[in-house]
Parts: sequence; structure tokens; C-alpha cells
Amino acid sequence: LLSHSAARGDQGRMGSAQTGPSNRGTRRGECNSNRHRLKCQRQLAIGSRRVQVVVMATPTLSKATIPGVLGPLFIDVRAANRHQPGPAVIVLHGFKGFKDWGMFPPFAERLAKAGFTAVSFNVSGSGVDDAGASVFPERFGHNTFGAEVRDLDTVLAALDAGQLGVARPSSVGLVGHSRGGGMAILWAARQPRISALVTWAAIATVRRWNPDQCRAWREAGVLQIVNARTKEVLPMYLDTLDEIETLGATTLDIEAAAATVAIPWLLVHGSADEAVPPAEATRLAALARPGTVEPLMVEGAGHTFGAVHPLAGIPAHLELVFDGSIRLLSRSLA
Repeated sequence: LLSHSAARGDQGRMGSAQTGPSNRGTRRGECNSNRHRLKCQRQLAIGSRRVQVVVMATPTLSKATIPGVLGPLFIDVRAANRHQPGPAVIVLHGFKGFKDWGMFPPFAERLAKAGFTAVSFNVSGSGVDDAGASVFPERFGHNTFGAEVRDLDTVLAALDAGQLGVARPSSVGLVGHSRGGGMAILWAARQPRISALVTWAAIATVRRWNPDQCRAWREAGVLQIVNARTKEVLPMYLDTLDEIETLGATTLDIEAAAATVAIPWLLVHGSADEAVPPAEATRLAALARPGTVEPLMVEGAGHTFGAVHPLAGIPAHLELVFDGSIRLLSRSLA
């Protein structure tokens, strides 16, 4: 896996590449949007020089609610141009996460400013409403890995049908964190509409509980899950355990799916991840097709790359992750 230090050269080049000439003094007026980057370009005379000025439209946020497997899907859509087809990126949160947690809104904003339509949503079994409150514990309790994959199908279908307030995208990328990263691998391996994949701290297996825990879970009929941030205790019924035991070696085999991913894939993990061992990233990278995966191990980074909720600023590790993700998506989606 590439280390943080090994990526610094590219990070520096990315920084300089994203720094364009100033647009101060630009006159208001109409200009034609580029289909890929949604940028406007003008040639201005400044003294005896001709300077190309790049102007980015301001992204706007809209919301949509559509039916999901276990309840409504609360969806945020950020876009600078809603009427012209362009690349879109779907962002998937992880276990006990939601679309407005910490790092996801600022990342979606950066995607939109970079010319993508950014689509983030709460899976229907997250238990979280559109405002970020945990108000649906029973939905959380009956959530499954398969339900989240089917929710992805639903969101993509709505996006392609023009039901989310934007034109049908020219191409679609996918970003998933933690459990969402594992689901993103499963989905990208079988969904031909996805042209680029980015995973952050992705799980490599759905078997997250040891045999003793599973035995106690089965006997009690429920597993109590504590939210470390809110201290809420949420139930997990037998739906997930049943699914693991019946489909864990087939439909939900993330490692097998990783070996079939045939699109550009940035695999990001923190070397100090306290929730998903870095060894899982190493296994995924080893299984991936040669030339498909770009592994990035961020030295010293934890499971959320320094992000907390609420997020007061972007930590250095997270900046690296944002930059690398947008670079991969920019060169892979048209």
C-alpha cells in the first residue's frame, strides 16, 4: 500500500493544479458550461497578456425523499448545473453513520465545486432522519447489508430517471466509508453504471462479530449497540445475523467482489484505524485486479481520518483523502 509520505509528491502537484488564476475584475455575463467540469472560460486582455479565467458556478443544495427498503431515503443533492448532464458521485456512509455526519457535507460540497453532482443519503436502516436525529430505532434494528445495497439501487434509479432534481448523469462514481465502503465494493462489482470507486476505511468482510458474540446474539434475539457519540443504545435483531450466516460466503463476500472490480478504484485506509484493521485494506488491495486499484495508506490516520462530529475544520489527514478522492474521480468520470 502506498503510504502518506509516498503520496506527498502527488498531493503537492494536485494543490498547484487546483490553483487557478484570480477571477477578480471579471465582468458579469453569460458563458457556456463545459460538460465535464461545468466551468466557464473567458479570455480577458490584461495589459498586453491574454489570461484564461476559470469561473465555477455556485453549487446549490436540494433535498429529496423516496421510498427505501426499510423506510424513506433522505437524500441531499449538491450541484452547480442541474439541467446539463455531467458526472455524478454517490456518497455512502457507514455503520451508525448518516449523510450529515462530520466529513460528509464538506466532501459533498467539494465534489459539487469540482463539477460533480454530489448525492449523499441516509440508508433506510440507518435509523436517522433528515435532520440527523436517531428517531427510527426499529429500522436500525432490522437493517441488513443487503438492504443497503438495494437502497443504492433505488437511489441510482431515481438519479437516472431525473427524479432528484438534476439531469441524468453522463457517468456515475461511488464513494463509501467503512461498512459503506464494503457495500460500495459489492455494488460496484455488479453495477455496470458505476465507472469509478473510492473506498475509505472499507471493511473486507461482513463477519464483524466473533462466534461467542454471535451465539449470545442468537440466544438473546437482539444485540445491543451503543452509539459512542450519543450514548444511545440501539437494538440489532437477528436480520443481520441470519443474513451473514446464509449469504456471507456468497452474495455478501466482499473479498470475492473486490477481485472482480474492473473500474478505477482508490482504496484509502488509515494506518492507525481503530475500527477496521489496516490488514483488511491490505487483503483487498492484494485481491484487486492489477492496474485497477490505487491503494493509499494514510500514515497515523484513524478510522475517520481525524474527522469528528460536528466538524470544526478539515484535519490534514482528511485533506489528503479529499484531494486524492477528487483526483481519482476527476480523471475517471466524464
